[in-house]
Amino acid sequence: MSRILITGGAGFIGSNLARSALLDSTVKEVTVFDDLSIGLLGNLEGLDVEFIEGSVLDPGALDRAMAGRDAVVHLAALPSVPRSLDDPVASHHANATGTLMVLDAARRHDVGHILVASSSSVYGMNPALPKPELTWTRPMSPYAASKLASEAYALAYQASFGLPTLAFRFFNVFGPGQRHDHAYAAVIPRFVHAALHRQPVLVHGDGTQSRDFTYVGTVCQVILDALRRKVHHPHPVNLAFGARVNLLQVLDELAEVLGRPIERQFGPSRTGDVPHSLADNSTLRELFPDLAPVDRCQGLRITAEWMAGRPSRDR
Repeated sequence: MSRILITGGAGFIGSNLARSALLDSTVKEVTVFDDLSIGLLGNLEGLDVEFIEGSVLDPGALDRAMAGRDAVVHLAALPSVPRSLDDPVASHHANATGTLMVLDAARRHDVGHILVASSSSVYGMNPALPKPELTWTRPMSPYAASKLASEAYALAYQASFGLPTLAFRFFNVFGPGQRHDHAYAAVIPRFVHAALHRQPVLVHGDGTQSRDFTYVGTVCQVILDALRRKVHHPHPVNLAFGARVNLLQVLDELAEVLGRPIERQFGPSRTGDVPHSLADNSTLRELFPDLAPVDRCQGLRITAEWMAGRPSRDR
């Protein structure tokens, strides 16, 4: 996997992956492709990567980025359920059409392996816990629908054109580099930032909604192992470890990490939020039997230490 392209590589997961890839002896070059609508150049500071600014909706820019690549990790997206409620069409273009454009560019340039990021949100209204990949899906938001389309395109290109693809369903990834300072910020960076500044932590709903949180370092381990061994699969693969916890428990764990209580403030539930999420990770374990995930509390500690050392606004 000597020459890899990371779309959305200036974002949270992408920049963490770029940093991890540069420490991997099997990686010769890392190219980051990002339009900087979400990602930040500061996330790549000090990293020996080639940066190409461009949109996944621009075939010319994609052609420049794809040329000579051995593998692609497609992370570029407009994340967030609330963002997709504000502008469903933009989410569709970036996530569904963007993935189609990336896959077709990879096919044009004979790229040997492509990983695509989907989301646990595709399960939506399905109440089953844990959630196996082949259970039914019922998205509750335009974001979830767009991610379901993105993984479907990845698998269709595998079946139709023989493109080796692997579609991962991410479950609530968190860790250093995740922004807290915008309207669509994820829950853990919002919690950690407020707690570090001794502000009340806003909980949407009653806090009993549960998630299968996954530390970003573990996600990077899985992706790099998949690239090294050229793992592909005819179905989506849950990337999580069956460790469901509700938001009140997360706050208890964060309070333990910080060594002091955290004030909580409760607000209305958010439209489109899934009440509970828990992965069936049997397929992941079959494909990656040697994987040892980072413990959630350890991940919270690393995240809090990183955020405590940053200025109040991410660069």
